[in-house]
Amino acid sequence: MDLHVWLAYIATAVIFSLSPGSGAVNSITNGLTYGMKKSLISILGLQLGLTFHIVFVGAGIGALVAESAMAFAVIKWIGVAYLIWLGIQKWRDTSHFVVSHPKDLSPPPTMLYKSMLINLTNPKSIVFLVALFPQFIEPESPHLPQLVILGITTVVIDTLVMVFYTAMAARMGRWVKSDKMMCRLNKVFGSAFFGCGALLAVAKA
Repeated sequence: MDLHVWLAYIATAVIFSLSPGSGAVNSITNGLTYGMKKSLISILGLQLGLTFHIVFVGAGIGALVAESAMAFAVIKWIGVAYLIWLGIQKWRDTSHFVVSHPKDLSPPPTMLYKSMLINLTNPKSIVFLVALFPQFIEPESPHLPQLVILGITTVVIDTLVMVFYTAMAARMGRWVKSDKMMCRLNKVFGSAFFGCGALLAVAKA
């Protein structure tokens, strides 16, 4: 893969990761609630879900999902239901903003699982990758090494972006002291999850 092709892909992947979505909302929410260090496990979960999509697309199965209305619809509505459920949970959340008491935190396996599901149930990632990868693959060169480079680049960039979102949110959290403010933030991010679910609901393959 030529350097200029790889650099062009990096620019595209940065825009893709920075664009607001359920992963960004999840990272910001966790950063505000748990702080930077405790939220790293959730970032890992997001990347596991993204890695599955990359492997899925790289194996050629993603193309079938992108072309099959039924397969896309099934994954889409599972994702919609899950995002709405997350939104409901945030609206109902009355926890205090305290990041220093481990007993108040969700268990790391739960954070990992929830974050992984957020990316796993987002078919737009598959469709995006199916549409994007071929644009940066050189047909005359072996495909597997190029797919590995693109996949690793995607995960590294998305990890850095999610770390940025989480760190910024964690810094904001130092200024959020009242339960009333935390309640408002829970509703803001609950609404954001609702919005992500709504956008996913109207998405087309």
